[in-house]
Amino acid sequence: MKRREFFVSLLGTAAFAQQNAQPDLDWHDAKTSLTVEGLGFRDLKSPYDRLPMRAQTEVREAVWNLSRDSAGVAVRFTTDSKEIRARWTLTSERLSGPNMTPIGASGLDLYAKTGEGKWHWLGVGRPTRVPTNTDTLAAGLPTGTREYLLYLPLYNGVTSLEIGVLRGSSIAKVAARASKPIAFYGTSITHGASASRAGMTHVAMLGRWFNREVINLGFSGNGKMEVEVAKFLAEIDASVFVLDCLPNMTAADIRGNAGKCVGVIRAAHPKTPILLVEDRNYADNFLNASRRERNETNHAAMREVYAKMKREKVAGLHYLKADTLLAADGEDTIDGSHPTDLGFLRQARAFQKALRGAGIR
Repeated sequence: MKRREFFVSLLGTAAFAQQNAQPDLDWHDAKTSLTVEGLGFRDLKSPYDRLPMRAQTEVREAVWNLSRDSAGVAVRFTTDSKEIRARWTLTSERLSGPNMTPIGASGLDLYAKTGEGKWHWLGVGRPTRVPTNTDTLAAGLPTGTREYLLYLPLYNGVTSLEIGVLRGSSIAKVAARASKPIAFYGTSITHGASASRAGMTHVAMLGRWFNREVINLGFSGNGKMEVEVAKFLAEIDASVFVLDCLPNMTAADIRGNAGKCVGVIRAAHPKTPILLVEDRNYADNFLNASRRERNETNHAAMREVYAKMKREKVAGLHYLKADTLLAADGEDTIDGSHPTDLGFLRQARAFQKALRGAGIR
């Protein structure tokens, strides 16, 4: 190669490297520097666990293991950075599941607050490896300081999360919400299966719609209204308790556990509303007799227990029937049971109406 051609090539390589160089970033630990929501307890074994470490010896092993997932946990912050990155470390090698996307199971989901004060989706963090991932959540942002909301993975644990902003940019906590959180206790649907990303669960949607913190105690396959879990739920100073466990329960479970679970919560919170939620109807139960029977017997058992508690004058009970949780068109689940994003949207609307009836604004 001639000298002139060599230098032209060298200059071209340098220009390409400069265009593709990583920007200078300042990294900030989310747990210590920013506002974290969705954690109902302080004494945690890992920074983003959903139950306190003392629960390990109190609840069933399956519940404890699932509580290590960061479902429902979110970070709020303001920044004027024109680019936002994230670096997060996962606990499980399983980045996705049979009915969960990697982004929903193990990734991040970013929202920005608009000038009208509404939350609008902005970007995702894509998990590609274990344990630590780094990804650009948003870039090319216009000048100005705005508020952001970042949801953590639904079906994986997180041991650390850092937010990267362009060097010299501001980043700050936001004030804690004045209103009390909405606390959910439920099953895999509450946990987040099968939302495409963490912000698409009904729990997350309701948090944005009501402008409240939400606490997600959904335990996939293991939401059974157990007293051992209810005792921890009752430690949360919530605006309302949502009990949505029937998909994991039989009629016998409901008769045995539901009244006791409500009793534990009511003893600690005499006036806080409690919303009891029926088992959603399986989308295929119009032809599947066994699934239809499961729905019908569960609904009958829950209505029986609810009527008994009303006769006993248990205060502050509210009830959400199954009929409006999913639509009759059968188009809103991935497997007849777990909602798609459409199903979560429909379910969130039903919950929104029920929660307003319970006094939540």
